[in-house]
Amino acid sequence: MIAIATVLFAFPLGFFLRNRLAAHVAYIAIFAYCFTFQTLYLLRAWVGDSHQAFPADPDRLPFGYLAVTGGIYIVGNLLVVLGHRVGNRRRTRAVDLDPVK
Repeated sequence: MIAIATVLFAFPLGFFLRNRLAAHVAYIAIFAYCFTFQTLYLLRAWVGDSHQAFPADPDRLPFGYLAVTGGIYIVGNLLVVLGHRVGNRRRTRAVDLDPVK
């Protein structure tokens, strides 16, 4: 779910919002909402005896889940930066409106 949200929203937020801080805050808000919902969904499956996302032992920390979600978070922020650079370059491109002589 967070991977889908990252693909759908990270680059366009950086591209369309002129303020990079606003783009990052918007992405973080979307990511946080999706991360919370995804974690709740996976936690419910874990309680129901599914051990695909979290280990069976409740005393072991799910470092694999942390690594994957952290990686998606970093990639999303990099996509925001890339979108901002592409959008900024596109907005500041000089256009010569003088007729050819």
